[in-house]
Amino acid sequence: MSDLKLTNEKMKTFTGHQKVGTFKAGEKLTEFGEKQNYANEILAANVNDLIKRVCALEEKQLQNEDIMRKIANELGAFKKELDRIRLSEKLNSGAIERLDRAVKLAEGDGK
Repeated sequence: MSDLKLTNEKMKTFTGHQKVGTFKAGEKLTEFGEKQNYANEILAANVNDLIKRVCALEEKQLQNEDIMRKIANELGAFKKELDRIRLSEKLNSGAIERLDRAVKLAEGDGK
């Protein structure tokens, strides 16, 4: 962030409505121009800092979106694998129960 902070006092370039004599008009105009230039420099520095901050935030947002996309893809793959494991477990449990009944029948313990 710029060291040049915007304040009302720094942005004030016209300080009064007093009458200015002909011989002082050039001096007052120069003073006004210098104050206006300084105010413009401060404003430009602050605007440039804001632009940099917005660009950094946009870059961070793009990175976060990319990370979230990767997490969503991993989560989808994880869910598929979990569903596959659950199905395998059910199929294996059924096969074990059938084998257990077959063994019991072979041993003569069948119901």
